[in-house]
Amino acid sequence: MKRALRLDGVTCTFAGRGGNADYTAVADVSLEVTEGEFVCVVGPTGCGKSTLLNVAAGLLAPSRGGVSVFGENLRGINTRAGYLFQSEALMPWRTALQNVTAGLEFRGIAAQEARSRAADWLRRVGLAAHGHKYPHELSGGMRKRVALAQTLILDPKILLMDEPFSALDVQTRSLMENELLNLWAQDRKSVVFVTHDLEEAISLSDRVVVMSAGPESRLIGEFAIDLPRPRDVAEIRLTPRFVELHKLIWQALRDEVQKAYAHSLD
Repeated sequence: MKRALRLDGVTCTFAGRGGNADYTAVADVSLEVTEGEFVCVVGPTGCGKSTLLNVAAGLLAPSRGGVSVFGENLRGINTRAGYLFQSEALMPWRTALQNVTAGLEFRGIAAQEARSRAADWLRRVGLAAHGHKYPHELSGGMRKRVALAQTLILDPKILLMDEPFSALDVQTRSLMENELLNLWAQDRKSVVFVTHDLEEAISLSDRVVVMSAGPESRLIGEFAIDLPRPRDVAEIRLTPRFVELHKLIWQALRDEVQKAYAHSLD
């Protein structure tokens, strides 16, 4: 299988302020994601998960180590990747349709062609009748669908996702997770999905990667998720194999969560 993304010995150290010592968020992290693979990264709060995503996106240069994308060293922004943030990056003065067309317009696509493609993507995410609405007129789940369309319309080969559904209620979150899996199944992009939610990670992914508590967070475990696809995220969580995987991964994660909590009280 072709390698889509590789982090090789990545360390990220930030200068201390006001006489404080330098802070190392992640240390010597190596991670490979193959073409079409869905990888979830889990770990306690403050373990540097988002830092790794920013390195993969080319938004942050590592202090040591390197990044390669489809075998080529990454220099600058990763133009092969789309980034879905925890909060939507929707422009409030633009309608849903206009938000989805924005990326194509920036790439110089003719307005009529951009609108046609955007309308198709709104249809694919179940918002065909809502393209005229502004973000404040949409529910949280609908805004997430617009954000997905906004990202996927640019056809990134790698999708970086930073807890994109964490602010949604339980029912809407489940719907969005299934929506994501349905869209992913159509062309199997490489996905790196960061989440605090172990159940979400197991439900979605082909592989779960566990990070230790920070500072100097490291990868401490990788677990293949051998659950059948296609999946319904609510139903898959009721299966015996899901319960076995959850118990196995939680054993690796539990101590790190406790360490992070204790550190937060210092």
